[in-house]
Amino acid sequence: MVPALRRSFPIGKDLNVTAMRSRIISSTKVFIVAGATMMSSLIPAAAFGQAQVVSKPPVSPEAMAIHRLAKRPVAKSAVRTDAAASVAGSSSNFNSEQGPGPGPRGPGPGCDLFPAPASTGAAVGLSYFGPSPSTVNPSLVGPVQLLNTGKVDAVNGTITIPLYKGTLKGTKKTIWYILTDVSDQGIANELGLNFSAKLGFAENAARTGTLDGNGNIVFDKGTVDFSPQRNIVPGPAGQEFPPKSFAPGEIGDKNYSPYVTITNAGNVVYNAPMVAFNVDASQINFPDGHVDYSKVHDQVVAIDPYNMTVTLNLINGFSFGRPVWYLSMDASIPLAAAIEHNTYAPLMDKLLLGHDDSFSSPIERIFIATNGAEDGSCNNPLRQGLSADLADGYRPNNTLGGIPTIALDYSPAWDANLYEWTEDAINRGYRGQLREEFQILTFVQDGLLTGPGGKPFGSAGFSINCPIVQRLD
Repeated sequence: MVPALRRSFPIGKDLNVTAMRSRIISSTKVFIVAGATMMSSLIPAAAFGQAQVVSKPPVSPEAMAIHRLAKRPVAKSAVRTDAAASVAGSSSNFNSEQGPGPGPRGPGPGCDLFPAPASTGAAVGLSYFGPSPSTVNPSLVGPVQLLNTGKVDAVNGTITIPLYKGTLKGTKKTIWYILTDVSDQGIANELGLNFSAKLGFAENAARTGTLDGNGNIVFDKGTVDFSPQRNIVPGPAGQEFPPKSFAPGEIGDKNYSPYVTITNAGNVVYNAPMVAFNVDASQINFPDGHVDYSKVHDQVVAIDPYNMTVTLNLINGFSFGRPVWYLSMDASIPLAAAIEHNTYAPLMDKLLLGHDDSFSSPIERIFIATNGAEDGSCNNPLRQGLSADLADGYRPNNTLGGIPTIALDYSPAWDANLYEWTEDAINRGYRGQLREEFQILTFVQDGLLTGPGGKPFGSAGFSINCPIVQRLD
């Protein structure tokens, strides 16, 4: 974060989605492909900044056998709950409420990015459309689930995944956690997790641990206090960000990070966010919702420690113009943790930021508007940004960099790049919703966007742990 800003913030119906979003490719798209091929021969690959990320060698067969112990059955969807139903917009207290906040299926186009069916405007019904191209090649248009350990509920905007029961080394304290990403491609394929080569370079910001004989992690260090009360006092109307005050709802100790290096099986790095600590199953048994957020992570919608599943809220966003759903679990500073309903994870502050896709960089960039369009709240299809979030309680529609199937440089460790529309751009009516990384970078180059407070654009000095779950189109 620019120095002045950092000083100001002391921080730190389950449905088959594929069936819902069927499409066909018309022959005219051949010309688009041909045009893209011609352009690729004219523009150097370096201009696009999407080089292959260097990954570490695969683990040995012996290490792979240990990691296979962590494989769990694909989680079934939880019973539908009312815990995820948001009161944002109907309550004036949404900035101090505990829990996940609103889900991604909001009441208007500014708060619901789920694409319309392909049959919209057609003379035939959806059943006449063939399968989405993404069913043949996941890089093509159409929905793709990327985190494959559980079931996405497309109606409620949640995912139910396996819950793990680890321990803190040298104690009898239980660590309840999830797995979302891993630095080894083979393990990712085996366990249904996201693969991130960049995660292998996050060891300096990761805890350490070992896998036991049941495939659960024994963590060397790192604890979280889930009892604090999340609270934010926004700034004045139209300038809600930055807030006047803030406090995150869960706080990790100095050794806590969601990332963990497994020292007895090839030094593979997992993304293993904690969802509860030092409680037994009876204290966090909320399979139908109504979660006690003094004991459980705010993003949890339902948790079943007997059947070992947890249902989590999903977040709207974009990646290279495509609408996506992702999880938001941890942040390296208290301000981001408060806004994101996240755990403040101090050890994440050791991540190398600002280097994007350079060698040994552990991060990918996430682009966050501070003063995007907010008039009309969810009814505004151009709604975006932190001020909008703090004004109505819905999420800010952030723009992610590369994700699997679109790019090769995915990391769940997102380097926050905050941008601000200039007063001149706003007065000229240019402010809108930005959905693509290079569109944002171009607008910075053109002088339409700056960093917060008119400062130079770039890394804001903090990161957010946001595992990708699903590409919607």
